[in-house]
Amino acid sequence: MVINTNIHAISASRNLADSQALLGKSLNRLSSGSKIVQPSDDAAGLAVSEKLDAQGSRIRAARTNVQNAVSYVQTADGFMKSMSQVLTRMSELTTMARDVTKNTEDVALYNTEFQALKEQLADTIGLGSGSSLGTFNGIELFGSNPSGLTVTIGEAVDQVMIIKETNLQDATGAFAQLLAAGTDVTNAPALVTDSIQQIATERATLGASQSRLEVAGAQLVIQNENLQAAISRIRDVDVAEESTQLAKASILVQSGTAMLAQANAIPQTVLKLLQ
Repeated sequence: MVINTNIHAISASRNLADSQALLGKSLNRLSSGSKIVQPSDDAAGLAVSEKLDAQGSRIRAARTNVQNAVSYVQTADGFMKSMSQVLTRMSELTTMARDVTKNTEDVALYNTEFQALKEQLADTIGLGSGSSLGTFNGIELFGSNPSGLTVTIGEAVDQVMIIKETNLQDATGAFAQLLAAGTDVTNAPALVTDSIQQIATERATLGASQSRLEVAGAQLVIQNENLQAAISRIRDVDVAEESTQLAKASILVQSGTAMLAQANAIPQTVLKLLQ
């Protein structure tokens, strides 16, 4: 037996320190709700979760882009819906102007309304002088844009879709021809009918784009949900499991403290040999 070196106390002290470290780690995890309190807890898991977190940020940004694109499409469609209503009234005026019971003054009155509606349509699409009424965040809705609008619909660079242009200013189109100078309530029945068809076709095209955008948005929601679940499995603490570890560490600390006290008392037995 020796006095200067108490191996049992040193061993008990080391075991107690380890148990206290485990207890502290469990306390930190449960109080923070995170499995990775510091990088040393899971260096590889931290790196993977950071990468997944960045991917999640890109997905959420793409979802915002998609939602804004849907708003753009809905705004354009809203304008064209009102245009369809105007064109319907213009079609009605052209028919009434051909009524044989109407005199020249009556037809002139019909034409006055017809020309006013033409002017409103021209202002909406920006045909002629003045700024266009049909804009979204400064973007012309009905002008020439051959390349269309590129919308990011995923977190990768190449995950995009194109919203085709809605060019109602094209001089070859019935709508632009209807709005040209010289057309009136008596000579534009066919152009009005063709314009109604043109607007309907453009609305159908935008509707198809909106449908795809809504599908893309739904997919991004699901992708983000799954990604967050993956991040949670890496980062978030399992409270039930960690509570078990806390109880275990707490018992070990109490036991270690008691055993260290016992180990420190062992050298006192040497005094009996000296008596």
